Amino acid sequence: MIKEILARLQQKHRTIKYPDAPPPAMPERFRGRPCIENAKCNLCKKCARNCPTDAIEVKENVTIDLGKCLFCTDCTDSCTDHAITFTSDYRLSFNNRQNLTVSSDQKELLLVTALQDSIRKLFGRSLKLRQVSAGGCNSCEADVNVLNTVGWDLGRFGIQFVASPRHADGILVTGPVTKNMKLALEKTYQAVPDPKIVIAVGTCAISGGIFAGHQECCDGLTEILPVDLFIPGCPPHPLTILDGLLRFLGKIDS
Repeated sequence: MIKEILARLQQKHRTIKYPDAPPPAMPERFRGRPCIENAKCNLCKKCARNCPTDAIEVKENVTIDLGKCLFCTDCTDSCTDHAITFTSDYRLSFNNRQNLTVSSDQKELLLVTALQDSIRKLFGRSLKLRQVSAGGCNSCEADVNVLNTVGWDLGRFGIQFVASPRHADGILVTGPVTKNMKLALEKTYQAVPDPKIVIAVGTCAISGGIFAGHQECCDGLTEILPVDLFIPGCPPHPLTILDGLLRFLGKIDS
């Protein structure tokens, strides 16, 4: 026991202090919210032609659908005018599918707002989630699992993952929802007692991602279940997921 205590004293406190303190510095290669500079764009459509998921549309201005975006660099690499860049802004969580759009004339994103007071009283102090991997590649699943480690300690906010949907307040879904997983996903949703919430994590869960349009893919959750929280990314950073969950529960409002 003495050895364990000494080891704990040597390791000290490892859990990040966010949101009571500023978030940790994002790595240099991190790609967060895209930014489109209208003054630099000549509407040449190279970015749209090179986007692997058709997330970019060019008309009078340029729009990027974050629900389809893979956060790759195909658009930035093809833009010789450097009109598109990826910022280090990790805040990417939304209530509605239509809010997941970035345009060249947009000043700010409509980030997720907290649950209604009556629902927040039920979930605000203790939110139990059943995670469902609906055909994912394990990237989003891995970043969700990171939140349970000592560095993030999701449980300190009262948010926990449970084994049975009957013990859950909602489901957190990753993956493009393959045909083979559709029935299992629907049964899991039905097993969660009312009222319940649905969280889509990752581009695949929102739109099908790179698999959209395939005959064995249902193109995400939006046509199958009512989604309450969208967290885009491929995969979204653990801080992006944590920030979305805390905003959703009203623990962050800035």
